[in-house]
Amino acid sequence: MRGPHNIIRLIRTGATLERTGAMAVIMDAMDAPPLVRGALRCLAWPFQWLGLKGDPSVPPAPRALTVLGPAYIKFGQILSTRPDLVGADLARQMRVLQDKLPPFDLETAKAAIAQDLDQPVEAMFDDFSPPVAAASIAQVHKARLKDTGEPVAIKVLRPGIERAFRVDIDAFYFAASVIEFLSPSSRRLRPSEVIAHFEGVVSGELDLRLEAASASEFAANTTGDAGFQLPAIKWDLSSRRVMTMQWADGVPLGDNDAIDSAGHDRTMLGDRVLQLFLSHALRDGFFHADMHQGNLKVAPNGDIIAYDFGIMGHIDEYTRRVYAEILYGFIKRDYRRVAEVHFEAGYVPADRDVDEFARALRAVGEPIFGMDATRISMGNLLSYLFEVTERFGMETRTELILLQRTMVVVEGVARSLNPQMNIWQVARPVVEDYIRSSLGPRAFATTLGKSAMVLSRFGPRLPQLLEAALMRASVPPQPTPPRRRRRDLALWGAIGTVFGASLTALWISMM
Repeated sequence: MRGPHNIIRLIRTGATLERTGAMAVIMDAMDAPPLVRGALRCLAWPFQWLGLKGDPSVPPAPRALTVLGPAYIKFGQILSTRPDLVGADLARQMRVLQDKLPPFDLETAKAAIAQDLDQPVEAMFDDFSPPVAAASIAQVHKARLKDTGEPVAIKVLRPGIERAFRVDIDAFYFAASVIEFLSPSSRRLRPSEVIAHFEGVVSGELDLRLEAASASEFAANTTGDAGFQLPAIKWDLSSRRVMTMQWADGVPLGDNDAIDSAGHDRTMLGDRVLQLFLSHALRDGFFHADMHQGNLKVAPNGDIIAYDFGIMGHIDEYTRRVYAEILYGFIKRDYRRVAEVHFEAGYVPADRDVDEFARALRAVGEPIFGMDATRISMGNLLSYLFEVTERFGMETRTELILLQRTMVVVEGVARSLNPQMNIWQVARPVVEDYIRSSLGPRAFATTLGKSAMVLSRFGPRLPQLLEAALMRASVPPQPTPPRRRRRDLALWGAIGTVFGASLTALWISMM
């Protein structure tokens, strides 16, 4: 499917942005350079007759993204959380893309639920409401359980949503391949791998059984988090296209007037949103990766309620440590250490100069620390870092895409609650706590203990493995191709690792 026919799809995208007036609005809001602005409009203007009109009653930008489809709506949702990048007016317009999109009709929703759960809606639920929220992937209805009367939220996928995403992603792959062909320097950004990563995320979001499992795991990880709630999943009333969970009563986190009227402290809520995200990412390595205002509420008691778990991020323990050290280095303004971490993690090629890279990072960090609190932005930091990457040959790290994207979104949410937030001061205690628990002497002892536990499971096999290695080493040497020699070196490396682990286990057992 990834053929030239996608040119029409991409041309229609530009034509729709131009025909609806969204092109000019977005370029103005993001203060695009005149050359970029002129080039894009010159390319789109001759084809604007191919563009989709959308609903004229809706402002240009959300109108264009809505009519273009769900993948574009995801982009608009990110912009809706960034008033500091696109302006308060455009961010407010884009907020309808979070949960106020045109819904599909009630009877279609009931039919889909009945088909997926193998029984009529009336046999399972009472007071089944019209849609209370409609987003790019699915819409939500409120009802009561037939047997207990408990209020629940029922999420059901949009009809044909799988095909709609396939069409968009197919065009994105084509665009990525064209970019890589025309601009070899762009290959370090791995456009095709980024699209593949996006495709994997979306595929998980289109199976509500996976979302239910993510919600369950997330709840288990965050049980002890003060000021945080998650609605429980009703597994017996959930399936691939339908998910039922407890109803969450609260004030939408994007409605500042309602939050103020309810007597909640917006400064505290802004701090909590950011600190919860960092805690989940660093402590658990499993975090809500779609934390815009449409997926968050404030409970009557002031707790933050999160829902919609279709996009969850996962980072391994080593990556968490790298990310924490980079953040901590910037917080402490220790640019030499930030540079060393990039080299140790392999993010920067080893043939580059670490001191030169540290100076480049200082040029990135110092202007930010010179700004007042309202202008200190992790989003800007990521943007400035991007400018450094080409000079030092850094490649896109697909394992960090969701983490970086979510950080930008969460920062936007926090700033919408408290524009005066100093992002570094709020992040510092969480990052420092993680550094102490994961990189200090106690963490080192814990890591050794885990290594000893793994070794103990394989202990009975160590004599046979060592004997086999020694027998192989005693065979008279034969002319060995280069690839074979590398395998032998790897074998002796493995033997050395076994001996090292054995000594480690012995040392731990004698403590």
